[in-house]
Amino acid sequence: MSSPKLYHTALKSTFCGNEPVSSTPDAQIHQYLGIQYATVPARFRQSKLRISYPPITDATAHGPICPQVRVGKTAEELLFGISADEIPQQNLKHDEFECLNLNITCPAGLTPHSRIPVMLWVHGGGHRGSGSHWVYDGAPMVRKSIESGTPIMLVTFNFRLGLFGFAASPIIRDDNKLAGEEGTGNYGLRDQRQAMDWLHHYIGDFGGDPNNITLFGSSTGAADIICHLLSRANETQPLFQRAIIQSAVFEPILPDIPTAGWHLSRVMSTLQISQIDSLRAIEADKLVGLGHTLRAIDDGFFFRDDWKSHFEIHHHHHHHHMRNKTLLPHPPSSRSRSRSFRSLRSPSRTRTPRLQLPSTLQPLIIGDSASDSLLWSRPISMWTPNAVVRRVKAICQSLNKASNLLRAYDISSYTPDDEIVDRVLDLVNDARIAWPTECFNENAKRERGGHGVWRYVFDQEGPSRGLPHHAADLIYLFDTTPLPASARPSSTEPEVFYDGPFDCSDDEDVEVVKYDNGARYIEESQWETAVVDEYSYARVRDAINERWIAFAYGEAPWKEDKVFVFGPEGETGERSSGIFEGRRRKQMWKEAFEPLGPQLVQKVGVELSRGPSLGADRA
Repeated sequence: MSSPKLYHTALKSTFCGNEPVSSTPDAQIHQYLGIQYATVPARFRQSKLRISYPPITDATAHGPICPQVRVGKTAEELLFGISADEIPQQNLKHDEFECLNLNITCPAGLTPHSRIPVMLWVHGGGHRGSGSHWVYDGAPMVRKSIESGTPIMLVTFNFRLGLFGFAASPIIRDDNKLAGEEGTGNYGLRDQRQAMDWLHHYIGDFGGDPNNITLFGSSTGAADIICHLLSRANETQPLFQRAIIQSAVFEPILPDIPTAGWHLSRVMSTLQISQIDSLRAIEADKLVGLGHTLRAIDDGFFFRDDWKSHFEIHHHHHHHHMRNKTLLPHPPSSRSRSRSFRSLRSPSRTRTPRLQLPSTLQPLIIGDSASDSLLWSRPISMWTPNAVVRRVKAICQSLNKASNLLRAYDISSYTPDDEIVDRVLDLVNDARIAWPTECFNENAKRERGGHGVWRYVFDQEGPSRGLPHHAADLIYLFDTTPLPASARPSSTEPEVFYDGPFDCSDDEDVEVVKYDNGARYIEESQWETAVVDEYSYARVRDAINERWIAFAYGEAPWKEDKVFVFGPEGETGERSSGIFEGRRRKQMWKEAFEPLGPQLVQKVGVELSRGPSLGADRA
């Protein structure tokens, strides 16, 4: 293993990195870990861009992450179904003031003239998680990009979470004003913007193109990307060129400063303090887990004025309008400037033309997974039929609205106990992820004049669980997770092709694979626990990698009027948009959600996903 060294002319520092184990002679990879991109002057203050480094910067190990509750398994690991002995051991230090660092994974041999596309991963996990988590190791994805002749650079990073990243109140606002800062709260989002700013200034010397940055993220990370798309800063100075939004857990209704202050005052009374200085003096370990529901704040500064309209229902799709009439070209293709990169092979497929939109209306890929609500399966499993009916009536405060919603999802006091959980999972899935994703998708398309938005559905089973679930797409995208024996490479070709349960016969371009012995179909009862074999795993992994990387190169990942499907059972490809009627409950959303509106739907989804309170709701 070599120890790569890179002299950065702008920063006047030599960065000493690693060569990861997945690097090969044909696809050599370098990693620079734990590079601090910003500093935190004080708790509840905005971070400052780091612009000076020592002559030699050690970038061989991950830096600290934001303080958080230490758990045996992350939500992803629980969802992935990985046994404890398969989880790589990571002992990442927690430090609220040193956690703003990033990790660069790139092909070896780059120069400042290489200018390859940069993909910046925004991790999810709510008030937990980090960009340094082993699942998000960029080496396999970068290796695939080299092998396909379309090299990319993958950057992951850490930012402040929970109370450290999103606390806000009128007192903190006044404190921030005194420090000369505009806006309050959203420190985690502003950290993310600082990371983009750092890349904009300094990634060029590493071989990346500062004018070709693609944000991609999942869950709350995807929601953060939506925040950046709808921010004032993005209108005046966009720092990324396109975005990929994967199963965003976004709340269309954000607290304002007084509301956030009310939440913070409850935390402070728990700690028996009343002054902001006292809150700043408390050890970080005592604050983790408090205020964990905090995320973005509508502070009057961060978001642009019309941000809420992106989650409302607009039926007049034929009235396309553009907020900015001037069409600005995207940066010249990185591909034309990366020919000095020796291992490039000529691409195997015809490249599609680059899309042109105003620079503040970035092209988007957006989608969700079939069973995203499994994220909250544990609290949801505690519901009883009576308790659900009572809670929904209490939230809606209208018998008519509540009855309409409950009827749509076939929930009543008489719903059998063994069926209530699945029905609540469906309702929560649609209320918290699927419907908001569709609303944002439609509004983004409307704002872009009907162009520049690509929709996908990820319905492929997770290899270990044998059913689709939230974060299953990350297993295929990053290709870092230990796989069950069925999905591991073997010397024999697969003998059986399982055709999916969805009929796609209306499409001419459906690719059907048959083997010499003929395709065999599995019984309907087995669909729920389909075994992911090596063939279907590789097919979905390669499809998502290829599409995401092509998009980073500024190409249309598939036809705009089509939907791309990943799964089930290894199915991939473009399908007509009518597939939504079979894969998502669009008609139910129209009948049950639209009369309620985004605020009420969100409230129902959030409250049901938290499970019943310990008192009467259990009855």
